[in-house]
Amino acid sequence: MGNPGAGAGNGNGNPGGNGKGLGGQPATAERIYTDEISDYGVCRGTDPVCYNDWGQGWAEGKTKRVLIWSRTAGPRHAHLGTALGPGLNPPLAANNVAQRAMVDWLAERGIQADYTEDLSRFSLNNYQAVIFLSSNRDTMDDTAQTTLKQFIRRGGGFVGIHNAFGAEYSYPWYEGLLGGANFYDHGPHRDGTIETVNGADVSTEFLPEEWQYRDEWYNLVPYPSYVNVLLEVDEETSVTNRATGHPGHAALGEAHPVSWCHYYDGGRSWLTTLGHDPANFTDAEFEGGDFFKEHVLAGVESAMGITPFCES
Repeated sequence: MGNPGAGAGNGNGNPGGNGKGLGGQPATAERIYTDEISDYGVCRGTDPVCYNDWGQGWAEGKTKRVLIWSRTAGPRHAHLGTALGPGLNPPLAANNVAQRAMVDWLAERGIQADYTEDLSRFSLNNYQAVIFLSSNRDTMDDTAQTTLKQFIRRGGGFVGIHNAFGAEYSYPWYEGLLGGANFYDHGPHRDGTIETVNGADVSTEFLPEEWQYRDEWYNLVPYPSYVNVLLEVDEETSVTNRATGHPGHAALGEAHPVSWCHYYDGGRSWLTTLGHDPANFTDAEFEGGDFFKEHVLAGVESAMGITPFCES
């Protein structure tokens, strides 16, 4: 089955995908095992043939439920606040702004959200999606890894937000779940222009072609492949201008995706590197904050199977 572990590329320096500068390769199951991009030993891409409709996704009559996973095993983003106590839905401190906001936002959509950072409570049977909310470094043990893999293979949904890309570096299957991408580094937290490159998806159809936003703009290695690119940040923002370290994805061409989606090993995966600033998750005025909220919520609903997934 292909060449797992090979360098991410298609022979011209750009991975497969549908965004500007991504090489234009079709993300089909048939193509995925015949190129040089790692396939992670699973069916992945934008072809729904990779989805397993085995009852884990939402269906009419089901309670809409997701689990939020914000466990960290390294540096912790300010929007997560202090580490949560044991159990499911422990009391939230005032600084747990991201967890609190996600619970409230999802409730507005009629979705029940549980949250935990307790490995013993990482059970996914009763949920249609799991949200990795800036979970950092290696947060899962062998049992949790198996739980997540079985959940995805049954047709469950995965949503990765911001530093979900800085997690589980030693777990290649998880890297594939992220679209074959991983966090490498970022420049300073700064203003940028986001470009909506796919306005057909339910998570982007309400967005303008360009909008202003402030974030840590992640450089990714490997680079996303066989995904449906939804949003990119403009080339000027993505360049780090550093003499050392990753130069920014502008070095690979014009494209620097910040949100995308794909099918993976039977499940649905919706991903965004956005969401660094705690202001995203508060009532503070934040340019692009409302767009971020609606983008994420629509992505969650699509990963759950409530709305159409990953359309282009």
